Amino acid sequence: MPQATQPLMDLKVAMYDESWEKLSHVSVKGAEHDSPERQPHPKRLEGSWVDLTNCVHALLDDRKKSRLIWLHGAPGVGKSAVAFNIAERMKGLNMVENVGIGKRLAGSFVFSRKHTKRSTTGYFFATLAYQLGCTYFTIRQDMAICARENPALLDPGKSLRNQMEGFFLHPLRMLQYRLRGCPPMVFVIDALHECTSKAELADLISLLGLLLRQPDLPVIHILLASNTQTHIREALRKANVGPLLCEIRASTSGKILAMDLASSCVTEDLPHVLAADVASPCVTEDLPHNPAMDIMLTINTEPRNACLTGDLPTAERLLTQEIEGINVNNHQSYANRSFVMARKHDWDHALQDALESISLCPSLTGYISKGIALCGKNQIQDAIRAFDAASVFTKSGSETTVLLLIKAVALFNANQHEDAMLLVQETITVCPQTDTIACRVVEAYLCVHLGTNALDSGHYSEAADRFTTAVEANAFTSQLAVYSKYQNFAVLFGWDLKSLWENANKKKCDALLRAGRLGDAVESYRYMMDVSDETMKARCLEWSTAFLRECNALYADDGVDELAAYDSFCFTIAHAHLRHTQVIELNPAGYLGYQLKHEALHGAQCYDEAIEAFQIMLLKLDEAPDPQIQRLYQTYISPFEAESAIRKVLNAHFDDAPLRLINTSNGRLCGREAQIDAFKTSAEYKELLASILRNSDLQLEHIKDVVATYFRWVMLSHRWGEKEPLLHDIRDQVVYELDPVDSITKLQSFCEITRDAGFLWAWVDTCCIDQTNNFELQKSVNSMFVWYHNSALTIVYLSDVLPLSKSRTLANSAWIERGWTVQEFLAPKIVRFYRQDWTPYLDDQSTNHKESMAIMQELGDASGIDLQSLVAFHPGMRDSREKLRWASTRITMLQEDIAYSLFGIFGVYLPILYGENKRNALGRLLQEIVAQSGDVSVLDWVGKSSEFNSCLPADITSYRTPSLLPSLSEDDIQTSVSSLREAVVVEITSRLRRELGSLSAARFAHRRLHLPCIAFLVTEVRKSPSQNEEAIFTYQVKAEGLRDLLITTEDMLVQFSPERPVPQTFYFVRPWNRDFLELPDFAEMHSHAGSPLSLDALQSIEDCRTPPESPLHEILPVPRTVDLQSNSQALRLITCLERPFSALLLAQQRGGEYKRIASDHVIAAQVKDIVSVCDIDVRTLEIL
Repeated sequence: MPQATQPLMDLKVAMYDESWEKLSHVSVKGAEHDSPERQPHPKRLEGSWVDLTNCVHALLDDRKKSRLIWLHGAPGVGKSAVAFNIAERMKGLNMVENVGIGKRLAGSFVFSRKHTKRSTTGYFFATLAYQLGCTYFTIRQDMAICARENPALLDPGKSLRNQMEGFFLHPLRMLQYRLRGCPPMVFVIDALHECTSKAELADLISLLGLLLRQPDLPVIHILLASNTQTHIREALRKANVGPLLCEIRASTSGKILAMDLASSCVTEDLPHVLAADVASPCVTEDLPHNPAMDIMLTINTEPRNACLTGDLPTAERLLTQEIEGINVNNHQSYANRSFVMARKHDWDHALQDALESISLCPSLTGYISKGIALCGKNQIQDAIRAFDAASVFTKSGSETTVLLLIKAVALFNANQHEDAMLLVQETITVCPQTDTIACRVVEAYLCVHLGTNALDSGHYSEAADRFTTAVEANAFTSQLAVYSKYQNFAVLFGWDLKSLWENANKKKCDALLRAGRLGDAVESYRYMMDVSDETMKARCLEWSTAFLRECNALYADDGVDELAAYDSFCFTIAHAHLRHTQVIELNPAGYLGYQLKHEALHGAQCYDEAIEAFQIMLLKLDEAPDPQIQRLYQTYISPFEAESAIRKVLNAHFDDAPLRLINTSNGRLCGREAQIDAFKTSAEYKELLASILRNSDLQLEHIKDVVATYFRWVMLSHRWGEKEPLLHDIRDQVVYELDPVDSITKLQSFCEITRDAGFLWAWVDTCCIDQTNNFELQKSVNSMFVWYHNSALTIVYLSDVLPLSKSRTLANSAWIERGWTVQEFLAPKIVRFYRQDWTPYLDDQSTNHKESMAIMQELGDASGIDLQSLVAFHPGMRDSREKLRWASTRITMLQEDIAYSLFGIFGVYLPILYGENKRNALGRLLQEIVAQSGDVSVLDWVGKSSEFNSCLPADITSYRTPSLLPSLSEDDIQTSVSSLREAVVVEITSRLRRELGSLSAARFAHRRLHLPCIAFLVTEVRKSPSQNEEAIFTYQVKAEGLRDLLITTEDMLVQFSPERPVPQTFYFVRPWNRDFLELPDFAEMHSHAGSPLSLDALQSIEDCRTPPESPLHEILPVPRTVDLQSNSQALRLITCLERPFSALLLAQQRGGEYKRIASDHVIAAQVKDIVSVCDIDVRTLEIL
């Protein structure tokens, strides 16, 4: 190649690669049939659906012409499993050797209304084109050229036709010659009904038909799998794909209920089992004519019609006239009158007429009438002999079949049910020229009769099975044709063949409902509605209304709301109009027609129209001339009242919900009003409003449940990276359409994960808070713990934990060091951890990683937080020192955040003042903890004092050192108490307990700490002789009542002793801890586990824990006689005071206040002896 052209070629290759890469990004990988997003994949069980699968494979192997194969049926029958199995098989088959990597499966697409890109057709052709290019590498360049020259085709909002022509037609034409003589390529499209736009779906089907009709393309087969839905059938009809279409309908049992081949040209290996399959009951094709039915029952028109209408007296009268007439074949008339008498259960006269007919002229009908009459008289053996005699007169296999079926019905009516059913089955298998449809009709009718008996006797499961057998007996090819061809059964036995299919299905639904099989009942109803025409739907309207109400009541009892999820479950507007329109036309001024219209539209989930009809109904009630009807107006809730009630619930919900959320469906950031607007346009809101109007009360709990379910949100916990998107970056933007760079990719992935998990709303701290708005920032920081706690899910994203990382890598993540993450994993009830590639940490697929012992143990080891707190944390002041230790190793980007991030953990609400510095922020927090709880454990720290107050630390790292000593066990306390009983005077210990109990709790006022404490006067301070002249000083200190101590501090202390006193006073103090009194903790009686938290709830928890300001004896008077219990409590107090404690060194200031002298080590102090304990100095000091 000339050197001059090489750079140009390299440039073209780079351009093609870039265009192909763009197509790759537009392609929806999750739409492929074997995508990990669909796990577990819907595989069919071994040995199931064999006939159906073989049938589809046979159609896909047809090389003569392209086909559009529509596999459909009721939900849950396994269509997706069949489609997946077929796609997998085609994926494993090569075209031919010289095509290289070419596979039979050219592409697959699974629609899903839960995923934005898979719920519309905008990404359909781009996705399939990308798969096609991956399968056939030679056409990839053509697709890349198309994408480069016409980049608008990559826009999912552009014309589908242009996408098909650009990405499909031209590349496929290039394959025509290469695939000549090869098996057809296959595209598999599943869950077509999940496409949310009926218009887009119709357009797609039209384009697929256009594609398959192209003369210059290789043979292509497209398998469509979906639920049976009217709008899909209508789209296929309008697309004029009849010559290409092969429609296969499957049942819940795995049978093929119907198959319609557009052409008779089918491969020979198509399973012969399809020959007996039939279409839906609404199809009106002709049945094979059975002349035996006409020959065997010769009866004139008038008596025949009387028998068909059930007018048996008229039929008897007409036949009697024939018998008494002239020139009439009387033996036939006697037989016919015998049939009428049998219908009337007048068995004696029936047998008499039958015998008269035979005596006049032995015949087929004569012996049949005798057999029926004898069965009625329960003379079974004689009846069987009569039917056997009748068989002598049969002239063909068809007549033999009909005779056997009549015999079976007669035996059945004589309660010989098993023999009758067995005879029907034998007739099908034994007779060489069996009328299969006639057998199926009889079998279905007898099953319905058995099912009805079982239903009436309370054997609901048996009844359901009988009705199911009747429905699936393939006897309902055409109800009109069945009635016309087999109406002689109606003449002989009074059968209602016209409504046989309808009754079988209705009773099946009722039986399943009574048997407690609610899901099966709903599915059977859906199937019935799917295949019924509008006339039948109108005829079933009253029954349907009652059935649906009963189903809804049962679902409501179970807390399930599945009924509203299926389009065809409720009535369509078409058959709903049949009833209410007539009522409105008859009485336009009345309310009843609009009430019916409201109910019908509500049932059809047309909520806007239903509400409009309801408002008109209220108007008609208000204008009614009858006062009694006017009073009905007061029994209803008006739309205004309903909307007001919903708005109140919304306002209450928003009190403890994030101010802004991202709508994961459309990718837009929504404030409160936008969230409300989205709710009001949703099906949930309309259904809620319509349901409220249908009830006489507001049902506030139901409103709360609907609001809470709709507004469930997911929170993100993460470590901030570079160029995090802020609010102004995504405002008025679609998150999914932003350039996937830097942290935008993280945001997009989080929203997609949230949406795919079934949640509509997502929250991210980077872009859901307006950080320029002080009020919003204040509200957000103080509410964040509550938002995390009330979230439906919190996703923790570990950006530095690599894919496939094993255990113990969580501890090395930078996320574990963030200050804010403490509350972000403590507050939520449900948490999931994700690695860098957004796969679950440790591949744990459980819904809540707080239930994973492995992850929680690892998190506990890394954070130093106990497992109980990790799994079920409650905010508040309890164990304040331990909570501060959890945060002591954390870091934050802004210094004040180390304190602000703890507000929710302690349940405090304080102003957010960025710029105040961390010492001030931490000081305000600690001051609030002491003020609300009186907990002085926060004073137990080592390090430097804060300028806020000398008793508080300058930095939260001062809490890293654990508390001095663990608490004593109960056994140790009891041992100490026993040793003290004789050594200590009871009156002294009781007095000490009363004195300490009278102390008020510690409190702050103007940054001054008023600290109740036990004070030990320092009597001597000497500098340690082995002291290096550095910034740290060590002193030997003595104090009254304490053992000698060594302290280290940055402060230079004045040395003194009794011989050389100084005017300044020093104390070692033990902050008084009211827990030593072992008073009952009433806060423990209030459990908030599992319920949503609010700021008011947090405050109420702390109110219970706040110690009283008044002295203890004012609340609990001490009895004059010290009983054994108070004696024991006093001794237990002495035991606690004997133990070592963390002492504070205080130096008196000029104004009489004190300042704490900080130490780099814990000052471990202990009283000298029991005498020192009993002679302690109790006081309250003011500390600056």
